[in-house]
Amino acid sequence: MLRLYDDPISGNGYKVRLVLTQLGIPFEYVAVDIMKSETRTPAFLAKNPNGRIPTLRLEDGTYLAESCAVIWYLAEGTKLAPADRLARAQTLQWMFFEQYSHEPYVAVARFWKHLPKMSEEQQRQLPDRIKRGYAALDVMEKHLATRSFFVAEKYGLADVSLYAYTHVAHEGGFDLSGYSAINAWMKRVAAQPNHIAITAPAGIAVKEAA
Repeated sequence: MLRLYDDPISGNGYKVRLVLTQLGIPFEYVAVDIMKSETRTPAFLAKNPNGRIPTLRLEDGTYLAESCAVIWYLAEGTKLAPADRLARAQTLQWMFFEQYSHEPYVAVARFWKHLPKMSEEQQRQLPDRIKRGYAALDVMEKHLATRSFFVAEKYGLADVSLYAYTHVAHEGGFDLSGYSAINAWMKRVAAQPNHIAITAPAGIAVKEAA
C-alpha cells in the first residue's frame, strides 16, 4: 500500500491527499510535524534527502517527493490528467506557476502566520510576499473570468494545485472578497466528487518508530 508522509497543515500535502481520495486510492498516512523538525531526522532524510513533505512511499519501496510530481504520478491515465498534448502542457504550465509565482508568496505568508512568532526578517519580508501573492491571484482571476476551470474546461491537476493554498489564503492575510471569479471557481472545486477539506483526516493513520 502507498504510504504518505505529510504534515496535516500543509497545502502541498493536501494536494496529494485530495488526489488520492478523489481517485479512490487507499493509502497509509504518517503525520510529520514540520514545526518540530521531524523532516530533519536521519530516518526521514533517508526517505527524502531534501527533508520536505509530502513524500510518498510507493508499493515497491521507492520514495517520490515534490507535490506536483507526486500528483502527476498518481493521476497519470486518469480523468485528472488530460490526454491531449496541449492540455497536458497547459496543466504543467499552471502547476509550475503555482510553485514559482503563487506558493512562495501565498503559502509562505500562511506558514509564517502559523508560527508562534515571526522573526524580524520575516516581518520585514511579509509585505512583499503579500504583494506578490496578490499579483498571482490577479493572474488567476483574469484567467478564470471566462473559464470554469484552468484547463480545457475540465477539473484537473491544475485546479488541485492552485486550490490547495488559494482556498486558505485568508490564513496568510489575503482578502479574496474582491475576486469573484476565484471564489466561484473554489466553489466548483469544492463541489467535485469525493472532495475533502484540508482539515479532514485521510488515509489509514500509522506511526513509525523514530
